[in-house]
Amino acid sequence: MLRFLLGRLVKIVLILLAITVLNFCLIHMAPGDPALVMAGEAGDADPKFLAQLRTQFGLDQPFYVQLWAYVSHVLMGDLGYSYRQQMPVSTLILQRLPATLILSITAFALSLGLGVLAGVVAAARQGRWSDSLISAVALLFYATPLFWMALMAVLLFSVQLDWLPAFGYEQAASGLHGLARAFDIARHLVLPATTLGLFFMATYVRITRASMLEVNRLDFVKTARAKGLKPSVIQRRHVLRNAILPVVTLAGLHAGQLVGGAVLIETVFAWPGIGRLMFEALQSRDYNTLLGVFVVSSALVLLFNLITDILYRIVDPRIRAS
Repeated sequence: MLRFLLGRLVKIVLILLAITVLNFCLIHMAPGDPALVMAGEAGDADPKFLAQLRTQFGLDQPFYVQLWAYVSHVLMGDLGYSYRQQMPVSTLILQRLPATLILSITAFALSLGLGVLAGVVAAARQGRWSDSLISAVALLFYATPLFWMALMAVLLFSVQLDWLPAFGYEQAASGLHGLARAFDIARHLVLPATTLGLFFMATYVRITRASMLEVNRLDFVKTARAKGLKPSVIQRRHVLRNAILPVVTLAGLHAGQLVGGAVLIETVFAWPGIGRLMFEALQSRDYNTLLGVFVVSSALVLLFNLITDILYRIVDPRIRAS
């Protein structure tokens, strides 16, 4: 296991370095001049002022010099300085990262738990009306555009029923602390986490159902039935344990997507996470912040993939033995 972890960590560092270089190249190929954006915000487009801004932030240097400077700083843990927010990028990301992690982990747990449970029920009731209903609802959630589902949730539960808050992370200037503040954050979390979780839940339902039906036809399950074991024991110890392997693989991929791909949900619900920060940085041509978000998101994706590989070795003894 130690040799496996060391090998994966080396690969993660090399992949993260390659992603950093690629993102830097792609960002600098995009149209737009950060100096013009900064000058526009300052209300001054004088050529001398533009030249001063480019010199101050190193934008007048050759491309390879800028690339080497940025990569060397990233290797030392420095993600640069946000010229729009006037603060270090690492500080800015650390302020927004907890909100994204809360949203992503909640949506992930909701989608995985409900998806696997519904998939197991659908497989156990294959061909019945409940199986058809679960499959139809899962397909409906998967086919519905995420932004439309989010807007409809706001209109129904916030505007019409007034059950839940529609936007934000917590009530502004509420002065709440402790459990009262946690409850307030949880109320604001319900709509975005549920909307994001239901979209991914549909995938877990279908793959769990298909995997359960496939394992049910294997010889060792038939042998367990011939021994007279209870159906619940067969489903739990023999079928589900083997059918869960594809779900673990898919969950590892989705975990990374949830962290880096919640831009739409964070924008619709005004959730102050790194997805919304990335969108704001893109609009203002804040290259350092945008690159910093890319680096952190890529690192989290790679970390979740490593955790998935470790869990896979625990769940499937055959991989551990090999």
